[in-house]
Amino acid sequence: MKFRAKIVDAACLHQFTRVSNMIAKLAKTCTLRISPNKLNFILSDKLASGGVSMWCELEQENFFSEFQMEGVSAENNEIYLELTSENLSRALKTTQNARSLKIKLTNKHFPCLTISVELLSVSSSSRIVTHDIPITIIPRRLWKDLQEPSVPDSDVSIYLPVLKTMRSVVEKMKNISNHLIIEANLNGDLNLKIETELVCITTHFKDLGNPPLASENTSQNRNPEEMAEVHIDIKKLLQFLAGQQVNPTKAICNIVNNRIVHFDLLHEDVSLQYFIPALS
Repeated sequence: MKFRAKIVDAACLHQFTRVSNMIAKLAKTCTLRISPNKLNFILSDKLASGGVSMWCELEQENFFSEFQMEGVSAENNEIYLELTSENLSRALKTTQNARSLKIKLTNKHFPCLTISVELLSVSSSSRIVTHDIPITIIPRRLWKDLQEPSVPDSDVSIYLPVLKTMRSVVEKMKNISNHLIIEANLNGDLNLKIETELVCITTHFKDLGNPPLASENTSQNRNPEEMAEVHIDIKKLLQFLAGQQVNPTKAICNIVNNRIVHFDLLHEDVSLQYFIPALS
């Protein structure tokens, strides 16, 4: 197994750092999948046991000026490794005035992802800062649990409001309840609702619009006014919203009634899917 890659473009470096910061907010540990064309950050807490899952995808050619990898074998040309997300994000904090960034799979008494940052100094000579991030190589037999999650047919798909606004609403609701109902219909209405013995609070978002394909697939036999809803852990929703530092170019919420909510976000050339299961 071999992997080495290099980023020299400042905008790509900035975007890659932003992605790693987002991942660190969403998952304590994650799987990094390296394939010839893509990098994926994966979180796969079993949905059945109430955990969230995440699938973040980067096209390598949009980020790296050099990218070489050899997987486990010719027919399984991929590498799966587990790392602590915070370690990667911390290593990339030094890239603000960097000339380049190199990432390499190394073995220093234990497997590492070695990050080398070339920094510009005042005297215009450069210096290299190196971080060795401990990793665990995931054996081939466990890969099947780390594939892209299948998206169940949703009852309602809807565009999300500005995530910053949504986050401030949910933060206030968290002080009152641990649970939240998210409901939406095919008329572009989305409601965030909490109910306790003492109080019921609902925030309404109107005219958000529904993705065209989703509306066509479901609208034939569904009343546009009818709400699909899912009852979720408010902390899990807040964790997802807190990870979004930049408003995405596309943000869609898919609701499978009383089963799961699936968020599908596109940040320029990074896609993020995030699944929160319904409370049982």
